[in-house]
Amino acid sequence: MPRSLPRLRAAGPARTRPAARRRRALPVAAALAAVSLVAACSGPPKGGAPSDTALKLSAGTPAAAGELDSFTWAVYAEPPTLDYISAFDYPQNTILSNVCESLMRWTPQLTLAPGLAEKAGNPTPLTWVYDLRPGVRFHDGAVMTADDVVFSLGRQMDPANGAAWNSNFEKVASVTKTGPLQVTVALKEPDSQFPQYMATAAGVVASKAGVEKAGEDYGTTGGLDCTGPFKLGTWNKGQSIELQRFDGYWGTKAKSAKAVFTFLTDPSARTNALLSGEADGGYLIPTESYDRLRKSGAGTLYFGEGLSTVNVNVTSMKGALGDVRVRRALSLALDRRGFVKAGLGGAGTVTTSLTTGAAWAGAPADIRKSAFDGLPASEPNIEAARRMIEEAGATGKTVTIATSSIGQDVSLLATAVQDAGTRIGLKVELKTIAPNAFTSLFTDPAAREGLDMFPETYYDSITDPMDLLSNFRTGAYQNYAGYSDESYDALTDKARAEYDPAKRFSAAAELQKKAADQLLWIPVAEWPTSVFLNKRITGAPTTISYLYYPWAADVGAAAR
Repeated sequence: MPRSLPRLRAAGPARTRPAARRRRALPVAAALAAVSLVAACSGPPKGGAPSDTALKLSAGTPAAAGELDSFTWAVYAEPPTLDYISAFDYPQNTILSNVCESLMRWTPQLTLAPGLAEKAGNPTPLTWVYDLRPGVRFHDGAVMTADDVVFSLGRQMDPANGAAWNSNFEKVASVTKTGPLQVTVALKEPDSQFPQYMATAAGVVASKAGVEKAGEDYGTTGGLDCTGPFKLGTWNKGQSIELQRFDGYWGTKAKSAKAVFTFLTDPSARTNALLSGEADGGYLIPTESYDRLRKSGAGTLYFGEGLSTVNVNVTSMKGALGDVRVRRALSLALDRRGFVKAGLGGAGTVTTSLTTGAAWAGAPADIRKSAFDGLPASEPNIEAARRMIEEAGATGKTVTIATSSIGQDVSLLATAVQDAGTRIGLKVELKTIAPNAFTSLFTDPAAREGLDMFPETYYDSITDPMDLLSNFRTGAYQNYAGYSDESYDALTDKARAEYDPAKRFSAAAELQKKAADQLLWIPVAEWPTSVFLNKRITGAPTTISYLYYPWAADVGAAAR
């Protein structure tokens, strides 16, 4: 989003940058490596943050019964590029995950498994060794080598490229070829996060020759020269992107010969396309359409683990929000339950935690409990909030929040913040952002000019709370408000350097409390992944794994 570059969608769709067909253990060369990946391999916990919804999450959809000539998938916006170093939002990653693959793989169960690297070794705390699969071919027919991996990761690391995933490489000293099919990553200091991010777009491998040949046009025209089960076909700008099955794929071939992604920015148009069969399926279903789709008989609406929290991202502390009392007052005045009911179609869980319960998968039960104990109350208290505003001397001050027609999860949250602010004495103004421009809020400082905050659904790109909590370190990619605290930075560094899961999660629990106390973002609700499949197709995962796992290859004909 993202992340998690994630990993993020600005509460309708972002990434934060911040997700195999079967669960496999990750081979490692030392006991230290096994310890370091416990959190990533253990899957979401049974419990976590308190829940106030009876919504049932599905582990998946029925396996495909046969092959298809093609299927059509609705997405809410056209990707500005499919260059993997810029894959930091839902539209890009939903498509790219089926074309470009990474060294490791996030599975539908949100665990870590081998990808283009068949083995990952951690012989010392400062060394990761990736042994590559032999005979893997790029879409142009060339065979993948260690040179391609060194080149691909190097593009992420080069500051001149402005890669959205660059911060995930800040502790990398070098990436070198140590054999025809072996790459060694040397770290400046231990980094428990780096090996996990190699399952995201940060770890994508593309053909060195193909990328260099495309030059500045890479990701916008021509092919992507990756290794996935689909290759890029026709891109009709403003309308659709077609993927074609890659018959030279090293793994199980895709069940559909083609996958067509159609861009439908209007939520009503997207819903109508699903109902009419114009689109066979889609993720990020408009919340206002949940009931209509459920009752239509046209297909099935599923919900799965999303590792996603709906927040209000504080982008500037130069105005009224610079006083933590104002941020706390806004949070205290928010009607979270009303928003979940209206904005998320009832499919959500009220929370004052920035992280989801499932992100704490590898944490011991007592540490997981401590991360959520003592968080602020979620019920509104208008009188107390109004007093905070008066004490801060902020009565009548203006705060500007972005809104958009991207979906009612965005527009209604912006309206809820405006209502809360108005009731406690603030003047909250709405600034409308076009759906296709929402991604720019994450990548372009100019797009955030004049904004104090915007609604964001942040998704973790790894099953680890540090994916989100690292955003508030000084200079972090999504630290848009410029928050800086030496003690927070030191604790972040301690957690990131810790391979022992219990110690890492213990530090993360402290960070969670610091972030909650300062309200660096205002948490609102946990939100599951939604996916709709009509009666002719099945096989798509229900979890947020689809952002990094080649999910479209599993989609095939439903049983009749």
